[in-house]
Amino acid sequence: MAQALGEDLVQPPELQDDSSSLGSDSELSGPGPYRQADRYGFIGGSSAEPGPGHPPADLIRQREMKWVEMTSHWEKTMSRRYKKVKMQCRKGIPSALRARCWPLLCGAHVCQKNSPGTYQELAEAPGDPQWMETIGRDLHRQFPLHEMFVSPQGHGQQGLLQVLKAYTLYRPEQGYCQAQGPVAAVLLMHLPPEEAFWCLVQICEVYLPGYYGPHMVFMALLRRLLPHVHKHLQQVGVGPLLYLPEWFLCLFARSLPFPTVLRVWDAFLSEGARVLFRVGLTLVRLALGTAEQRGACPGLLETLGALRAIPPAQLQEEAFMSQVHSVVLSERDLQREIKAQLAQLPDSAPGPPPRPQVRLAGAQAIFEAQQLAGVRRGAKPEVPRIVVQPPEEPRPPRRKPQTRGKTFHGLLTRARGPPIEGPPRPQRGSTSFLDTRF
Repeated sequence: MAQALGEDLVQPPELQDDSSSLGSDSELSGPGPYRQADRYGFIGGSSAEPGPGHPPADLIRQREMKWVEMTSHWEKTMSRRYKKVKMQCRKGIPSALRARCWPLLCGAHVCQKNSPGTYQELAEAPGDPQWMETIGRDLHRQFPLHEMFVSPQGHGQQGLLQVLKAYTLYRPEQGYCQAQGPVAAVLLMHLPPEEAFWCLVQICEVYLPGYYGPHMVFMALLRRLLPHVHKHLQQVGVGPLLYLPEWFLCLFARSLPFPTVLRVWDAFLSEGARVLFRVGLTLVRLALGTAEQRGACPGLLETLGALRAIPPAQLQEEAFMSQVHSVVLSERDLQREIKAQLAQLPDSAPGPPPRPQVRLAGAQAIFEAQQLAGVRRGAKPEVPRIVVQPPEEPRPPRRKPQTRGKTFHGLLTRARGPPIEGPPRPQRGSTSFLDTRF
């Protein structure tokens, strides 16, 4: 995916805007001592208290109990109750349980279990000097106002260096992409370095690489769902490569308020890459959805500015995510659009034809794939033997017992067994009722 959208996210100087980077180089000396960190760890941030529409504390406790129950029996939950997991992810995973839920959703816990000691070996091994130099230049740019990444020698930047170096050693043919920095940084805010590494592996290799030319697919969806916005972008010359790489490759980590970023990640790890397309379509509609908005953007710079200056009130997590989930885009629609874009490629295009890698559509597909792989790694199943049982001989039909001409005394005697011997009874002159015949 990085090759399709471009590995370098640095744009021309006239198009650069520091508002989406959550901090600039001039702020790297560190904030003043009087500034406090908000509930997410950003120094001087505005998220010290829950925003409007935030669920009350009692509801958060109920959701935490539900997640504790689901994660305690994860295999059973994913096998039988994935719809509940999906709905709870859409409501938002409680902050106290994201460290427990994210590795389960993306399958990183299985990768870590199947490869014990791999991360430690990669972290202790020397990295490629070329990649280490590039990574070192980017460390201070990842959330410089977060308390974990303020100091160059702090555990945040050093942990980020180890995770990114480990990935370049784990996948040397892919190396390092600038977009991996903010993704790994968000993971390190919630997870230990080893779990963050395996989550990064799953995101890069399972969630994102499956489609060819995501910018082409996005424009095709935009043409179908928002034709007026698509026409405006074509007229002013704003191509998807001017804004889409930072959105998709960074998983919106540098483009949305941080509480909204976490909600997007909850849904993304549950439902897969189609969530990214839904979020992108929602942002474009909020920025250029009305005729007045498009009329105020007659050129390229104004349109890009509108895409990057959406009012923060419209990006609040609850209201924004409700609009994201209302976008009608299923996995089948996405796959159909991908095939349509591949079919439109000219046969005379240079190079070999593109072959999209296997991409799994969310947590359920990952769970099923890992379960199948676990069965294949285990003991080879025995070949079942077919045993043919001979047919049973037909039984004669039951006949109704013949009681005509027989006394009740005789029936009772046969049913109860032989009579008990005793002194003979005296003969009665009258006929007994039991001796009466029919």
